[in-house]
Amino acid sequence: MSEIDQSMADIRRPPRRFRLKKTVALVGMMGAGKTAVGRAVAAKLDVPFLDSDAEIETAANLSVPEIFQRDGEPFFRKRETEVIRRLLETQSGILSTGGGAYLAEVNRNNIAEKGVALWLDADLDLLWNRVKHKDTRPLLRTADPRATLSEIFAKRTPIYRLSELCVTCGDDLSIDDMAERVIETLLSRPDVLEKIDE
Repeated sequence: MSEIDQSMADIRRPPRRFRLKKTVALVGMMGAGKTAVGRAVAAKLDVPFLDSDAEIETAANLSVPEIFQRDGEPFFRKRETEVIRRLLETQSGILSTGGGAYLAEVNRNNIAEKGVALWLDADLDLLWNRVKHKDTRPLLRTADPRATLSEIFAKRTPIYRLSELCVTCGDDLSIDDMAERVIETLLSRPDVLEKIDE
């Protein structure tokens, strides 16, 4: 089939339709792609995209780094728990959580009760390549950010492994590729996502 024939076939093919039965909370390290992949998945499923960090920033009228600086991490974590609980209770969608959110048992319990956790599992080198040129990560504002990232990675990975679902990231995968991987994984759980036949 030629490229033109393939694109015509794609145009004629009706869009896939899905029913999302519970909120999918994307968890994982900073730089794993929770926001970018989450937006793409939400668009493909035609469901709301929810972002706990963005909700906190809107409520506080400050960025996450500014909240950390002004009020400290414990204050931020308390707000984060409140926001995640509210988002889980109000609508089903794809929820991007902050990198530290899943560490709190209360958040893990809320996600397990009202939704499902999906870990975007990226290796340390991939994460470093994605975050090293950005100054938006308050936890990496240290003398040796690579070493700090490595420490955070070692501490958090065993907790991320508690997630019900996991999708492995790859530096050769586009956001669209990752979104398709996430959808395939969700379809393996009919209690979370089902395809609707036309």
